[in-house]
Order: sequence, then structure tokens, then C-alpha cells
Amino acid sequence: MASIKEMSFWKWLGLLFSGFFLAGLLYGFAGLVDLVPRGWLFCLLCLAVSLAMLILYAVFVRWFESHPAMDLPLWKAGGDTGLGLGIGLGYFCVVTGVLALAGAYKMTGFGAPALELLCSFCFFAVVAVGEEIMFRGVIFRWVDEKWGFVPALLVSALLFGLIHITNPNATLWSSVAIAIEAGLLLGAAYKWSGTLWLPIGIHWAWNFAQGNIFGFAVSGQEAGKSLVQAQVGGADWLSGGAFGAEASVVAVAAGLLLSAWFIYRIYRR
Repeated sequence: MASIKEMSFWKWLGLLFSGFFLAGLLYGFAGLVDLVPRGWLFCLLCLAVSLAMLILYAVFVRWFESHPAMDLPLWKAGGDTGLGLGIGLGYFCVVTGVLALAGAYKMTGFGAPALELLCSFCFFAVVAVGEEIMFRGVIFRWVDEKWGFVPALLVSALLFGLIHITNPNATLWSSVAIAIEAGLLLGAAYKWSGTLWLPIGIHWAWNFAQGNIFGFAVSGQEAGKSLVQAQVGGADWLSGGAFGAEASVVAVAAGLLLSAWFIYRIYRR
């Protein structure tokens, strides 16, 4: 197959939509794991499904594009995923700390069943892998190779925010916030690292930390038991309201700063 750069526009567009549709279909089937009762079997299934999605993505790229999936180097899997987990956790530690200082977040309890936390952690692996394949592995990469980094960053971020408009308690602002803080950050992290592992790690820890460590809603949905029980209050623009901390201006500002750092490192390189 001709390289993405050399394709005609209409062929490129058709293949892009086909790839995105198939990745979305794969993610939709993977989400069925949430129908399984939570327990050890659920955790194993989540990890197995996450691994299966990565393998199928690699097979798809090999078959569909006639080259290996260069964004899934096995030798970077542990390091980049671990770095991403650290960034995602650190991000929400900062956001939560600022909200606490502003009086919008107050801890009221501590402790949750370890198995329930583990189940949520494993489930968010499925979410992170599925969404990163769709928006960074397909959308960002194909636009980047055809049109360049800036269009890829903007298009993937915009679509990532737009798809969250269907979530419970979503507003136009919450979608804009996700596009800015998460869409830009994850796209820039993908470009900087050259791997899916880093944005997967950030996305994974991002959801788990806000929902099951600090007790916020995750993109408008309750995440289950959290390590910290908290009272979230104040104006919605500050706390994020019912959608969760992702709709907070604090999260948007933190995401922009982190995105700017990655973009600076990309252009300096």
C-alpha cells in the first residue's frame, strides 16, 4: 500500500474513517467486560481484553498498512507506561491539591476494599487502551503523517472532546475542557514519545486517580469506591460540578501547562 503521505485525499479519508470505525467497534466489544461481576475474574478479563486490543491493533496495522506498528515497541512498554502512570497520578494530585486549597475539595473519609480498587484499576486499562488506539493510534497518526503535527493535534483533541458530549452530566464546556486538557496533552505525549504506551499510561492513571483515589466523577460517571471520600463543592467552574474535576478550570490550566511542556520538547528536538 502507498504511504499515508502519498495517498490521494479521498482514499486517505476513506481509509481513515474505516480504521476509526473498526477501532471503535473493537472498543465497543471490549466494553462488554463491564457486564461481568466484579472480582478476580473481572480483573483478569480486563487485562486480557486490553492485551487483545493491542495485539489486534498491531495486526491491523501490519495487514492494513503493510508495516509493523511502530508505536508499540515492546522494549518501551514498561518504561513509557510507568512514566505515563506517574504523570497521570501527579496531574490529579496537583489538581486536587489546588481545589483543596481553594476550599472546593474536603476529605471526609479514607479507605476502600482493595479488590474493588483493583477492579476499577484494571477496567480503566480497557478504557485507556481502547480510546488511545482510536484517537492517537488512528486519528492522530493518520492526520499527522498526511498533514503534520499541528493539524493532527487539533483534530484529535477536538474529536476526543466532542465524543464526551454524550456522557452523563456533560455540557459544551466539559467537552471543550477535555479537548484542551486531555486531547492536547495525550496527543503531544504520543508525538513526543513516539509510542502509545505513554498516553495509555497517562489516560489510565488519569481516570483511576480522579475516580478511585480522590473520589471525583469520571467524565460525568461515578467510578465506584474511592480510596478517599470527599465533599466537592463550590462553583462548577472551579470544582467541575457533576461532570467531575475534568470540567474544572484548574484541570484545564494544568493540562495546558503540561501540554506546552511536551510541545516545547517536540519542537526543540
